[in-house]
Amino acid sequence: MRSRITLSSRPLAMVVALAFVTAAGTAIGQQDDNAPVAGRTMLGTSRMDVIAEGWRASKLIGASVFNESNQKVGTIGDLIIAPDGSISVAILDVGGFLGVARRHVAIPVEQFSQISPRIVLPGATKAALKQLPEFKYVKG
Repeated sequence: MRSRITLSSRPLAMVVALAFVTAAGTAIGQQDDNAPVAGRTMLGTSRMDVIAEGWRASKLIGASVFNESNQKVGTIGDLIIAPDGSISVAILDVGGFLGVARRHVAIPVEQFSQISPRIVLPGATKAALKQLPEFKYVKG
C-alpha cells in the first residue's frame, strides 16, 4: 500500500527538506576556503580600482587616431595582446578610401602620448604611416 501525502503533511515535508538543505549549506560553508578543491578556480576580480583606470577595447577599436596637430592619421583596427597579458601593439588602419586600399600597420602602444579624450600619436602623418611595413596577421 502506498502512503499518501495529504495537504496537512506537505508543510512538514517542506520544513524537513529546508532543514536538510540549510544544514548541508552550513557544512559546505564551513569548509576551509584555502584547501585545494578539484575543479574550483577563482575567476574575475573585485579590484574595481584597477578596472576603472583602463579603457575598454570595444571603445578603442574603431577610434580615430590623431597627431599632435589634430590631423586624423588613421583608425585603430585591432589590439594585440602579448603573452604576458599586456597590450603590445595597436594595429592602425591607414590610407585608402571607404575601406578600399586600406593597410594595417603595427604601432607599439608606448608611442601613443594620450588615449583620452583623444588618441594621439605624436609625429605621425598619413604619408609616414603609409611608408611603414604592412602588418599581416598570422594565419592559424
